[in-house]
Amino acid sequence: MRPLIGISCCQKPFGVFGTPNHAASDTYVRVVRGPARGTPVLLPAAGEDLSAELIPHLDGLILTGSRSNVWPGHYDGPAHAEGTPEDQQRDATTLPLIRAAIAQGVPLLAICRGMQELNVALGGSLDQRIQDLPGRMDHSTPSDQPIPRVRTGKAHGVRIEKDSALARLLTPPSRGTGRLAVNSLHNQGVQRLAPRLVAEAWAPDGTVEAVRVDGAISFAMGVQWHPEYDWEHDADSRAIFLAFGAACGAHRAARLGQAEIAQAAE
Repeated sequence: MRPLIGISCCQKPFGVFGTPNHAASDTYVRVVRGPARGTPVLLPAAGEDLSAELIPHLDGLILTGSRSNVWPGHYDGPAHAEGTPEDQQRDATTLPLIRAAIAQGVPLLAICRGMQELNVALGGSLDQRIQDLPGRMDHSTPSDQPIPRVRTGKAHGVRIEKDSALARLLTPPSRGTGRLAVNSLHNQGVQRLAPRLVAEAWAPDGTVEAVRVDGAISFAMGVQWHPEYDWEHDADSRAIFLAFGAACGAHRAARLGQAEIAQAAE
């Protein structure tokens, strides 16, 4: 059986009555079934800590992107501007889930909002609208791309730390140049980096674009862009999920091996 990979959901209104639904983009399901070689498990934005019930059964965790912003009360930030989407139900579920996954060595890949959650969960803070800050770029859309390519179009380059965990898993051309072109669809970004996080890539304006968890037992990385949109034709995006999937497979093998040992001892 393939490794079980949890995918964080958002709460979103659906239908004419705006009924709350738990939702994740199909792109995450397809990338888990594809290069990550896993079985996707959608994790509800339940509004409570489910980590003790979920983590023992998961072999990996993907923290998804979203239009919503992390509630600023989690990092003592100022209130969001009026109309800014929030999802406190998701926050209440994902933040403890992140801490538990890292503590128990469950491989973790945090994407866009997910990377912001990772930073907040470990004690960091966020800038809420990067485009409003002096000297910073608009990271919310790739301005030079036609509308059909907003998700997959490359918006800007990132500089990658030499010999970093991210550099080592990329294809040789990107690894050799220390540069990578990425898409960009976010307003929030890292302000104060969490104590356990190490920055590994930066946008031209200095925005942190990739992080790893220092001293993590297993794969634990965040990227500010969306590699799940273009993995089918972008080798570097695919390489990220291949490495994550391999870590999930190793975790599953170890987890089942430990279970067999425990059963034999009974």
